Amino acid sequence: MTHALYRSPLAERYASKAMLGLFSSQTRHGLWRRLWLALAEGERSLGVAIPEQAIAEMRAHLDDIDFERVAEYEKRFRHDVMAHVHAFGDVAPAAKGVIHLGATSCFVTDNGDLIQMRRGLELLRGRVVALLRTLAAFARDWRGEPTLGYTHLQAAQLTTVGKRATLWMQDLVLDLAELDHRLATLPLRGVKGTTGTQASFLEIFAGDHAKVRALDTYVCHAMGFPGSIPVSGQTYSRKLDAHVLDVVAGIATSAAKFASDMRMLQSFGEIEEPFEKDQIGSSAMAYKRNPMRSERINSLARFVQQVAGTANQTHAVQYFERTLDDSAIRRLVIPEAFLATDAILILMENICVGLEVHPARIRQRINEELPFMATESLIVRAVQAGGDRQEAHEVIRRHSIAAARAMKDEGRPNDMLERLAADPAFPVPSADLRAVTDASHFIGRAAHQVDDFLAEVIDPILVAAGESGPAREEVRV
Repeated sequence: MTHALYRSPLAERYASKAMLGLFSSQTRHGLWRRLWLALAEGERSLGVAIPEQAIAEMRAHLDDIDFERVAEYEKRFRHDVMAHVHAFGDVAPAAKGVIHLGATSCFVTDNGDLIQMRRGLELLRGRVVALLRTLAAFARDWRGEPTLGYTHLQAAQLTTVGKRATLWMQDLVLDLAELDHRLATLPLRGVKGTTGTQASFLEIFAGDHAKVRALDTYVCHAMGFPGSIPVSGQTYSRKLDAHVLDVVAGIATSAAKFASDMRMLQSFGEIEEPFEKDQIGSSAMAYKRNPMRSERINSLARFVQQVAGTANQTHAVQYFERTLDDSAIRRLVIPEAFLATDAILILMENICVGLEVHPARIRQRINEELPFMATESLIVRAVQAGGDRQEAHEVIRRHSIAAARAMKDEGRPNDMLERLAADPAFPVPSADLRAVTDASHFIGRAAHQVDDFLAEVIDPILVAAGESGPAREEVRV
């Protein structure tokens, strides 16, 4: 590897070998050769005079691509598809005259891109399911641990650590549903010809429309697709790219929401992402333990959200049957959106496997806020002890404001309960005051919601997926 030329950080630092392999030149152009083979086999099966030797030679040379020879051809022809046609013909001479018969360049480029995107979605799906499995175990372990809930980023009614994890999982479940829909409905471009009219294939089959339709079906099935897009121009509708990248960006966004929560939780000292034995948090401040994995997720997600937006812009300017201003940008944004989201899920899995929960800190922060949250229960207790509801409300209001002021201005602990206990106007014994502020009384159905969510939503997904999953990737820093 040379260090004198730019290399994408997605390749060097972030994405998995599996995703890098999927979008490699070897895979891309190996798919082109498989598409040409399927086309020739389909044409031969429908009566076109293509010798068996041609098919055999094509099949024997699907992956031994001479990229140096291809580069020579491309420099000469200024056309990447024709460069590969000629290079394939060099190693399959019996097929040289029939490779690409009736096809336009988009037969291999568009169909190949759709195959790569479908495989990319399958890889991402495996990582999402693995994440759900990891988070399910975490949610189960911490199902009943009370923690401060937040609205408007202000302390609100309590929830549990496990219940919060189900919110992260819920986003991924929604993403999974969208992803599965795209996997189930993504079509191949198929055999459509130069402007989508299939005119060249109609000529090959002497006007036999049924054979043209049969060839389209043959190629789709050979490449593992149930069918092709019903109509197209020279290219398939670029709206399909937008649909796919919306799903990819949605996954990245769900991870970014998780990462934002994690960054705040780590700032609070409640939950931290893993920190390795020799890891350095800051080059200057030796004590620091920064949430760098979560920060990287947010950074990469911002990139994915930005590049995914270009798909709709590209679709909007594909005049009539196609223009070529889609080509360069698609070469960039489709692979990189998948690579970046792959990297995001690797990071999220790494965090979730090693989450460190600090219950003592969580409870300390609860104790700072819980007396305020118990005011409604305290009013009820006061009335039950023979007091007046309105008078009890006024006593609590006065002492809660004074306690909050002391906390903010003097750094004192929350002593609202002590203030109430010392006030003869509030007729509730001190022991009863403390009982009211048991944190477990303020989590509602959170723990049961965790149980229900895991049993009704997550377990069926995990059972259907089976035990196998993607290999756990090492995070490269």
